[in-house]
Amino acid sequence: MWNEKLEERLVRYCAIATPSDSASPTAPSTACQWDLLRLLEQELRDMGASEVELGEFGHLMATVPGNCDGPVIAWMAHVDTSPQFNGLGVKPLVHRNYQGQDLVLPDDTSQVISPSEFPYLKGKVGHDIVTASGISLLGADDKAGVAIVMTLAEHLLKNPQIPRAKTRLCFTPDEEVGRGVKHLDFAKLGAKYAYTLDGGDVGELCYETFSADKAVITVTGVSIHPGYAKDKLVNALHLACQIVEMLPKVIRTPETTEGRQGFIHASSLQGTSSEAVIQLILRDFELEGLKSHHELIESICHSIQLAEPRAQVKVEFTEQYRNMRYWLDKEMSPVHMASEAFRKANIEPNLTVLRGGTDGSWLTEKGLLTPNLFAGMQNFHGPLEWVSIQDMAQAVGVCVELVQLWARQPVAPAG
Repeated sequence: MWNEKLEERLVRYCAIATPSDSASPTAPSTACQWDLLRLLEQELRDMGASEVELGEFGHLMATVPGNCDGPVIAWMAHVDTSPQFNGLGVKPLVHRNYQGQDLVLPDDTSQVISPSEFPYLKGKVGHDIVTASGISLLGADDKAGVAIVMTLAEHLLKNPQIPRAKTRLCFTPDEEVGRGVKHLDFAKLGAKYAYTLDGGDVGELCYETFSADKAVITVTGVSIHPGYAKDKLVNALHLACQIVEMLPKVIRTPETTEGRQGFIHASSLQGTSSEAVIQLILRDFELEGLKSHHELIESICHSIQLAEPRAQVKVEFTEQYRNMRYWLDKEMSPVHMASEAFRKANIEPNLTVLRGGTDGSWLTEKGLLTPNLFAGMQNFHGPLEWVSIQDMAQAVGVCVELVQLWARQPVAPAG
């Protein structure tokens, strides 16, 4: 029912470059995100949404008016794409009626999406698969979610007989750099619960995410002309490399962990012989695991400092987000309602852990319980990213069912 609209929106949105930038102090972190936000703002007005407002920090909100008195539910997706891989010059390609073959991406034929390597693709015979061209990511994370939410809104507006309470829409910037809802006005959003459309496989229903911290290690050496450096120079780069080498290699790295295992990921090393900065991301499903990551990094830095007292080795930890399970365990109603909606849409819910975070992680911690629903995206943050239009259509179907289920729920009396 929704395939054509979803495809048209996804291809158009993905072609608009929106990478975020963690080094930028602005909100949104990149000016290009405004391009998609303003486009969505106009499309919402054109389809007849009310209370359309694009705020100063890049939060786009709108309303689908209700026809009954259920609790207000917000539907959310983020417009930015990951800075981890090139997000410029995206050329979305539609592979219609996929027949199980390898998908060779034309702008770099070494990039191949193969069902032998990615088994989920085997089940998509007959689907319409959207990829990038091989030199960029696609941006289905999370423009698939954006297209799903926009299609849901249009469907509700065109079908006023569908039972729904007041329904809120919210598109956010900078989710990929952990700042998507930092400036969100909760009162203006006005929702009792929310859902992000930012997940993968059909059936995925996530109410548990990593807890996340960032560590920044700054190594300051002793600078001097290298020709006269004997017994005087302390090379910050050498010491920084020693720190990286002392991090675990067999355990606690992204490439050696899975499931509920946490990790320490050295994401960047920059600097000169005078000063070098290492950035690390720390992930674990439990706070005890995060604490052990902190202790290990502090121990490594301390040992380097002791070995070379002329240097300065400093580490700073920053809290990013926490596992949403800590709050959803106390009130599972948005998860139970989503599970029921999945079944009404003939999809078996798969309550899964997310080895990452969503805007919902921070929102849930701050009191707006926000589980994450599937949007179909696969292999995100790289050139082999792809998504099935039919998977996206199933996500719209779940959302339509979920809107109606919430419409039947009583609103708790004030106070």
